Amino acid sequence: MKTNRRDFFRLAGAGGAGLLSGGLSACKPSTGTRGEHPLSYIKDEAGKTHTQLFNMSGFAAPKIETVGVGIIGLGMRGPGAVERMCSIRGVEIRALCDKQPDRVQKAQKILESHGHPSAREYSGSEDAWMDLCQSSDIDLVYICTPWSLHTPMAVESMINGKHAAVEVPAATTLEDAWLLVETSEKTRQHCMMLENCCYDYFELLTLNLVRKGFFGELIHAEGAYLHDLLSLNFSKTAYSDMWRLEENRQRNGNLYPTHGLGPVCQALNINRGDRMDYLTSMSTDDFKMAPMAEQLADEDPFFQKYATPTYRGNVNSTIIRTGLGKTIMLQHDTSSPRPYSRIHLISGTLGIARKWPEPERIALGHHWMDREEQQLVAELHTPELLKRVGNLAKKIGGHGGMDFIMDWRLIDCLRNGLPLDQDVYDAALWSSIAPLSEWSVSNRSNSIEVPDFTCGAYSKNEPVDLKMEAGGNTGVRIPGERKSSVQLSI
Repeated sequence: MKTNRRDFFRLAGAGGAGLLSGGLSACKPSTGTRGEHPLSYIKDEAGKTHTQLFNMSGFAAPKIETVGVGIIGLGMRGPGAVERMCSIRGVEIRALCDKQPDRVQKAQKILESHGHPSAREYSGSEDAWMDLCQSSDIDLVYICTPWSLHTPMAVESMINGKHAAVEVPAATTLEDAWLLVETSEKTRQHCMMLENCCYDYFELLTLNLVRKGFFGELIHAEGAYLHDLLSLNFSKTAYSDMWRLEENRQRNGNLYPTHGLGPVCQALNINRGDRMDYLTSMSTDDFKMAPMAEQLADEDPFFQKYATPTYRGNVNSTIIRTGLGKTIMLQHDTSSPRPYSRIHLISGTLGIARKWPEPERIALGHHWMDREEQQLVAELHTPELLKRVGNLAKKIGGHGGMDFIMDWRLIDCLRNGLPLDQDVYDAALWSSIAPLSEWSVSNRSNSIEVPDFTCGAYSKNEPVDLKMEAGGNTGVRIPGERKSSVQLSI
């Protein structure tokens, strides 16, 4: 995908669909004037106002009895998606795409092992995915490619009448975030960012407790992505063309905010009653990545081009204030030897919950609950979604089951014509923290306004609903019996 093809996706009728003609610019920001500082235009973009074309929050698309899925990107995340989708009834994987043909063949073997028919193959060129997006029998395009391709692939999917499910982050610039919003609103196609951490077990439990007023009025929340990926990012085989390492050069901020941010945004009703107002961000210097690049370059000429001093700071801290006067603290660190954590802390007027460091803890007043008390709370307040598929998800897998819960919930909503838990405004907002934090870091941690991608509709949008009063009828194949006719309907 060449960068100069971005304009192609902005033109009315791109891909032959013609769906964006007339009114596309109503919600589209101008690109601003890029001054001498490479991030100066972000400040201009953040402060612009826009007009909503159609409110996608709470939008229910027509029911799809059997969801035809096309999966793009079969490297690190894609094969797991193929595996999980094979375990969901009402799904047909009809197309597989990767620029490397051997990856497509490996995915075909996954289908075969589950007793599914082979899918059409799209491979052999950088633009093969565009043909998949234009296929008439695809309802949902599932995107698992490098970050820079997420927005163009999601846009091409939507303008061709398909829903888009895109790995995190959904966009890397404010311009692309707005492009996702305006395309989803104009086409009335869902654009869901695949933020799997919203579907982890403790996050779902605490969200349900928030809905029931267990913690009182929420005041503050914390999230993070603390995951030592230093060796993986410098691996020649982990990320195609070293794309993730390239993301860590020249960009300095919280480049991967959504895993910690998504669950706490849902708890705080961001985009659904409250909005982010402004943020400030600060990064340390780099003490790990450049030294490792230099060490590797001494041993292997391949790494000489990466031996530069322009890596992002190792630890980034970002503070966000909401319109209702609440705060969110985010941290990002993927290059220090710290134990894995997303923190997931929510603090209210009556108590708090905290996931990391383990074990998970809940407190009321000034006292942590003991194990028995907390277990009783969990049993009494487990959300319906976990009751339906939580145990099965642990057997099927995907980061302990949360990936499968996410995929099952997405398919169940599409099959039953229900609104999605994550909409395009969440995808745009959560992703926008990266470029906004870059601007703040580069400007001595000055604050910057956070765009309202709902264009004011947040004040009336309904919170995420975990009651599951509708839907929930999508079946799951029992692990170990995938090739038989025995299936569980739930």
